[in-house]
Amino acid sequence: MSQSLHAHASAAAPVTSVFTEADFRARAARGLLPAPTDRVFDPRTGRALGRSDWDLNPQLAADLAAMDPPRPAAVLVPIIMRHELTVLLTQRTDTLSSHAGQIAFPGGRVDATDADAKAAALREAHEEIGLDANFVEPIGYLDGYRTGTGYSITPLVALVRPGFKLALAPGEVADAFEVPLAFLMSAVNHQQQEREWRGRRRAYWAMPFGDRFIWGATAGMLKNMFDRLYSS
Repeated sequence: MSQSLHAHASAAAPVTSVFTEADFRARAARGLLPAPTDRVFDPRTGRALGRSDWDLNPQLAADLAAMDPPRPAAVLVPIIMRHELTVLLTQRTDTLSSHAGQIAFPGGRVDATDADAKAAALREAHEEIGLDANFVEPIGYLDGYRTGTGYSITPLVALVRPGFKLALAPGEVADAFEVPLAFLMSAVNHQQQEREWRGRRRAYWAMPFGDRFIWGATAGMLKNMFDRLYSS
C-alpha cells in the first residue's frame, strides 16, 4: 500500500522556535530516559509504577492486582525532522479484533526473537508501515505505560529523517498521518474525557486533531512526553 500522510495544518497551534530539531534534541537529552524503565508494574501489590490507563482513575487501581502479569510491548514515537517537527501516527483498520479503528504509534508485542524493546519497536514500525530503520535515530525512552488491555509498553522516541517511503500493512493499518508537534505539546489541546468501559466510567486523555481522535494510551504517552519535555 502506498504512503498516505495527512497534516491538518489549520488545526495546529502557532509554531515557534521551541519546536525545532535543535530544541527538541536539547530537551530530549535532559528529559528522556537513556534506557527503558524496568519498574512498570509491581506484581506483589498490583501497582503501576510508571504511567498507565489508571493515572486518571485511581479509584480503579485495585483492578491491577487482579490482572495477569502484563505482556511486554514496544512502540516507536517517530518525530519527523521537518522544518516544523511532526509526530507520525497510524490509524488501525476497522477489521482488527482489538483496538479497531484507533489511532496509535507503530508498535506491538515484544517477540522472543527481539533483542530488546528497541529492536521490537523498529521491527514493528517496519512491518506495520514500512519505515526503514536507516531513516530512524533513536534518542531515548518515555516512562513505561501499562494498559487496561494487559500490555506493558516501552515507548522509544526517535527522530526520523525525511525522505522515507511508507508501505502500510494490509488489513492492519488503514492510514498513516502526521500531526504538528506544536499541537500535541500544547497543554490547551490536552483534554480529560470519560466514557463507559466494561461497565464503569473511566477517564482518559484525549487530543482531538481535526477529524482524528487521539485518545487512550496513545494520548497518555504523548502527555508523558509533554510532562518530561515541555511542562516547565
